[in-house]
Amino acid sequence: MSAQGAQATAPPVGVIGALPVLDRFLPVWIIAAMGAGLLLGRLVPGLDAALDAVKIGEISLPIALGLLLMMYPVLAKVRYDRLGTVTGDRRLLISSLLLNWVLGPALMFALAWVFLPDLPEYRTGLIIVGLARCIAMVLIWNDLACGHREAAAVLVALNSIFQVIAFGALGWFYLQVLPGWLGLPQSALEVSAFDIAFYVLVFLGIPLLAGYASRKLGERARGRTWYEQRFLPRIGPIALYGLLFTIVILFALQGHTITSQPGDVARIALPLLAYFALMWGGGFLTGKAIGLPYDKTTTLAFTAASNNFELAIAVAVGVFGITSGQALAGVVGPLIEVPVLVALVYVSLAGRPLFTAKEPVRA
Repeated sequence: MSAQGAQATAPPVGVIGALPVLDRFLPVWIIAAMGAGLLLGRLVPGLDAALDAVKIGEISLPIALGLLLMMYPVLAKVRYDRLGTVTGDRRLLISSLLLNWVLGPALMFALAWVFLPDLPEYRTGLIIVGLARCIAMVLIWNDLACGHREAAAVLVALNSIFQVIAFGALGWFYLQVLPGWLGLPQSALEVSAFDIAFYVLVFLGIPLLAGYASRKLGERARGRTWYEQRFLPRIGPIALYGLLFTIVILFALQGHTITSQPGDVARIALPLLAYFALMWGGGFLTGKAIGLPYDKTTTLAFTAASNNFELAIAVAVGVFGITSGQALAGVVGPLIEVPVLVALVYVSLAGRPLFTAKEPVRA
């Protein structure tokens, strides 16, 4: 899932051309998965109800399984003995915290009010999306763009901790306090830290534990060379299969809602497009400005631009109901995020020659 053998000084075409076929044509597979999900939801009566019948909290079990399959191979690739070199990089950690927990929520709040001043339910849903910082799919985008795996693991773990601590407080601030200060209508968001911790534990804790155990046990039994040259290539494609499976299920569940309200989807999509572009661009420029190498800059950009859509949907459904406008805004989130961030993977790879430092060859 990375650009094998690509160097930082190689031309963009060479970097992208080095990707395996499955990765190189990822936009095609994602569009096909979206279309398949929409068709399944439309053509198979009762499929959405059957898929949604078994849940983990407010998340459909098939989606949960897809997310776990998607994250495990990426976390199995992390060299956990190198995490100390990341935690000592204060430029990266401080920049990430500011982008994720100061700029990100504030930008989404501003965009939601600018684009949706007359649609309070969708506006609230977008603000919730902005508060749910990345812990899942970002690992896929980061790996595809040849980002720093260990840095991504540390930043995702850091976001998870802050999510448990800060999500409820930030929801209260951006939906009640700040609108009150600005003379705007206020909303309420009641969600417990326990519920958020549960989603973090399931969607990050389980695959993180599995990935760590795989590396430790695999290296102990057969050595690092076997683990990285034989085992990881075998399990690597599972991540993309899990991603595509998740997209099919998500769109099968929500396809009717999306296709029956195209105008509303378009209204919600505009601020999301602006948000992902601004956050990714801001993260990439920040990394370049403070002197980070390409791989860490890419990780900073994608962790800033990505959001935890499963948590946002779960909170919106749990608090406002599955048919609410807030829930629709949460569903539209991945509809826009997935193709936009796939496109940004290619933008990131094309921008790799801007960094002069040599990058190590990755398996």
